[in-house]
Amino acid sequence: MSEVLILGIETSCDETAAAVVAGGCILRSNIVASQVAEHRKFGGVVPEIASRRHLELINTVIDSALAGAGVTFRELAAIAVTRGPGLAGALLVGVNTAKTLAFACGKPLVAVDHISAHVAANYLVHEVAFPAVCLVASGGHTSLLCLENRSSFRVMGATRDDAAGEAFDKVARALGLGYPGGPAIDSCARSGDPAAFAFPRAFLGSGDFDFSFSGLKSAVVNTLHNLRQRGEEINAADIAASFQAAVVEVLVAKTRQAAKDTGARSVLLAGGVAANRLLKIHLAQALAEDGTAFFYPPPELCTDNAAMVAAAGFDLYRQQRFAGFDLNATPALDILHHE
Repeated sequence: MSEVLILGIETSCDETAAAVVAGGCILRSNIVASQVAEHRKFGGVVPEIASRRHLELINTVIDSALAGAGVTFRELAAIAVTRGPGLAGALLVGVNTAKTLAFACGKPLVAVDHISAHVAANYLVHEVAFPAVCLVASGGHTSLLCLENRSSFRVMGATRDDAAGEAFDKVARALGLGYPGGPAIDSCARSGDPAAFAFPRAFLGSGDFDFSFSGLKSAVVNTLHNLRQRGEEINAADIAASFQAAVVEVLVAKTRQAAKDTGARSVLLAGGVAANRLLKIHLAQALAEDGTAFFYPPPELCTDNAAMVAAAGFDLYRQQRFAGFDLNATPALDILHHE
């Protein structure tokens, strides 16, 4: 089915994206219009600004994706769009655009879960052996999934509060490192001592696969407050390195144990935090010791993009799981109730 062409549309947060993927794995085009520069001055994404920019950019981005792939709407098999989770206004731009195009062109409409899409980014660059375990770590999500195949998974664990990427953003803001927080923390931590501060590792050794990073974030903020109150010098690099080490230790330990418990042949990494240098190094080392294959997408497929939406949409298309024109955005879509 290599010539089954899926147009993917992604507007869940602050990237306006469209892509064309053939056969669920061949990238024909991938256009992303990022709004990072516009939101940086606010220290995070402003939903109203994001929605307006999506409206301004979406048609141009889709046209560029089709032109880059050298295809027309007539040649598409289906149109896939992120339905949630994400920002309500931002999601609505993508969903309503996809519904309009599907109706006008007479194409099936496929509704994609954002977390499933992050997993599918790996299928664009790797041949994955199943069963597999995937750690999805991003600004809004930290989940461990057991994958039976490309189309079926079960949730082993999820975040109970702040996701890993959210904690990176909040700690970076507290340290005055700017937005987005992940790259800023990673860069600052390179010159720091990861053992300088004994920050907590929530749920480490608990026997389950859930995550919690709210307490860690609070510990960092409280440490900064206490240092300032005492008039002591703040070594941002040491704090960043110690914080990052705490996040990575928990992510690696739980992912490694999940792979052992499930007999996984492969471990996948996905989501914006998958671009973190230390996380990839430590996971690769741990899984090499266990003899488990380890895969992750290139940086441009870790952050939000439409190629991953098209790849995930291909699997739904093969199953004839189409959405109706009453499809609505689902900002709080819960992966625990994945169908």
